[in-house]
Amino acid sequence: MTHVLIVDDNPDIIVSLKRYLLDHGFRVSSANGGKNMRSLLETSAIDIILLDIMMPDEDGLTLCRYVQDKYKIPVILLTALSEDSDKVVGLEMGADDYITKPFNPRVLLARLKAVLRRSQSEPVQINQVTKERSTSKFDCWTLDLNQRELVGHDNMSIALSAAEFRLLQAFILRPQKVLTRDQLLDLTHGREAKAFDRSIDNLISRLRRKVEVDASEPKIIKTVWGGGYILTSPVEHH
Repeated sequence: MTHVLIVDDNPDIIVSLKRYLLDHGFRVSSANGGKNMRSLLETSAIDIILLDIMMPDEDGLTLCRYVQDKYKIPVILLTALSEDSDKVVGLEMGADDYITKPFNPRVLLARLKAVLRRSQSEPVQINQVTKERSTSKFDCWTLDLNQRELVGHDNMSIALSAAEFRLLQAFILRPQKVLTRDQLLDLTHGREAKAFDRSIDNLISRLRRKVEVDASEPKIIKTVWGGGYILTSPVEHH
């Protein structure tokens, strides 16, 4: 299912929009401001964002620019402002569309589908650091982000499957942070996550056999009981 993130400080709008989009087959998450939005973007594969402009802490235009700079996810701005100049500013900040409140949910749905058709966003998010850097170093390993290969301290290369690379990349971009199985599924499989709901543990085992000295006593990718998994090593991007 396409994953929609609604960012709005009005709980009534969130509830009504969420219900409508769920009824039309979308997966929906919500955030009441920039802090919650950033947290969700770090741990979820979001396909499109419905973003309110006028919020008390951080305005939607600033958040729109943040999303475009770091994630390249399609954004539809929602606002009560109706002047053409306001729309132009929103589009210049990287928004894909602009809908004025109050709006007909059927119109919003049509515009949302149109933006999704135009977008070429990947189902699995790639942090901007992978576009600006070519390697990431952790423990005694170097991950070549362009060649998608793992190189040890002895310069021996270890091949990674596509799934293993996506999983390691999810850890590399969030070092020393606990990631649950659901978050790892979302980050590695995106909208197809439910089809792979038993694969994360198997992938972790395969990856440990490649990066750990002793896979039975892992030191780099540790299990957090009741929580998930964590890459214990700091990461340097070059």
